[in-house]
Amino acid sequence: MRTDLDAELWIRRFHPNEGATARLVCFPHAGGSAAFYFSLSELLHPQVEVLAVQYPGRQERRAEPSAPDIETLAEAVSGVLAPWWDTPPAFFGHSMGALVAYETARRLQAATGSGPAAFFASGRRAPSTRRDERLHLADDRDLVAEIVRQGGTPRALLDDPELVGMILPTLRGDYRAVESYRHRPGAPLDAPVTVLVGTDDPKVTAAEARAWQDHTSGPTEVLTFDGGHFFLLEHRDRIGALIRTRLTERS
Repeated sequence: MRTDLDAELWIRRFHPNEGATARLVCFPHAGGSAAFYFSLSELLHPQVEVLAVQYPGRQERRAEPSAPDIETLAEAVSGVLAPWWDTPPAFFGHSMGALVAYETARRLQAATGSGPAAFFASGRRAPSTRRDERLHLADDRDLVAEIVRQGGTPRALLDDPELVGMILPTLRGDYRAVESYRHRPGAPLDAPVTVLVGTDDPKVTAAEARAWQDHTSGPTEVLTFDGGHFFLLEHRDRIGALIRTRLTERS
């Protein structure tokens, strides 16, 4: 795994704006890429500049192996983001991305004494909650069936055997990293946490969402949206407005 701290390798700035009022670092879900956040970046521009993280193993980084675990990925991303920490940005992570964002924020806070400006956890239970999940051990057919159930991936893509064959190794690697994750106790985040969950998301219960309060010394708010695991696709405008308001009010 490359950890040369090359920002151009790890970070996509779809709508660069050095004069932005605030910045938001976005972390993709398992199997996802930085491009997932293009429309959110467009929506928040110019007040909020989005920095979307590009994990290894996808798109132009598809020749690289996916990260072996969440900690390794967070260690690399924290090094890449360090130059932006003179004025800490906010973090947004969906599903696996919320875990990577959390572990990245912990490292940057430990190194600098400052947490992110705000933390948005979407579609992910609190890091300290535990489920016995082994989807990374499933055969290809069952893995694809799970992607279909969750939504968020165009069906045309999943109907193309060649494309499915290209994305499955990375997806399986991401699930392995998520399912092998074990939370290590430590200092809570020094940041307000907003948890976004779907009403019909089987991946997060109300109690698991509320448990994010155990991971911050700041306030925690849980907001619920109609929909499943990828509820944010249906509510992008509303979520974008929420983020813009929270970040520009604090700046």
